[in-house]
Amino acid sequence: MNENKEMMQQQTYAPFVLPSMAAAQSDFSDADLLDDMDGVTPSFPRVKIPGGGVPQFEMPSDNPEQPVYEQKIQGIIVYNHLSNAYWPEGSEYDDDVPPLCQSVDGKLGYGTPGGVCAGCACNAFGSVSNGKGKACKNMRTLYLLRSGDLMPMVLNLPPTSLKPYNDFVNTVFLQHRRPVYSGLVEITLKRKSSNGFDYSVAVFGKVRDFEGAELANITEYVKVFRQQAKLGLEQRAEMNRTAAQDNAQIETGAMQLPDNEERFAIEGAAVIDGDRAAMPA
Repeated sequence: MNENKEMMQQQTYAPFVLPSMAAAQSDFSDADLLDDMDGVTPSFPRVKIPGGGVPQFEMPSDNPEQPVYEQKIQGIIVYNHLSNAYWPEGSEYDDDVPPLCQSVDGKLGYGTPGGVCAGCACNAFGSVSNGKGKACKNMRTLYLLRSGDLMPMVLNLPPTSLKPYNDFVNTVFLQHRRPVYSGLVEITLKRKSSNGFDYSVAVFGKVRDFEGAELANITEYVKVFRQQAKLGLEQRAEMNRTAAQDNAQIETGAMQLPDNEERFAIEGAAVIDGDRAAMPA
């Protein structure tokens, strides 16, 4: 027993490679990429939890039509936040149907019905037609940085994975007064069944704590990233607000044409789907 304990204490890990370190190892500089980046909006790679209880993550690849699948993900949760979205019932998982209402922070929604999420009837249990759950889909968005990657990946946790995440963060980090980014995290999937449907639930574990200079470097990166991420969320919320206002004006005045002697149609702004559209950097 003592020998095993000593071996665990002596176990060494490869240092975590932050984006600045990975960029320094690249064959190309920022100047080499400048022209190609002109007019291109950077986006985060997105990880999906497949339906049907498949215990593997759908990972982004160089070919969007051919994703790869992995059983586990290891990385740092550099940022996370709540998010809500309300789709027409039965269209929650249809990529071609945008949400009627959405909230990037789980607090204030824009669209129909819109307003404060805490008091919204669609965000109350029993609001779906069968009375078993919420019409509004509550989620948590994780920004997970893997060692050696140039940017974090985005993983949207579905409602069924919120409690496992909450329990993990409380037990492993907050009760020890450590932020969630201070440890290397591993996420896997476990199949569950309910009412004849199979689905996957995220399972969280800590690989190791970061300490010393390694933790200091990670903390500095996280501070900068979180500032940028929060700014991006504010921009998305403003875009959602503007789109909701434009759509409302079109709906209420659909039969009205502007009196400008020039007949033309008005197009509504598209609604950004927090599950499927990339957040501005």
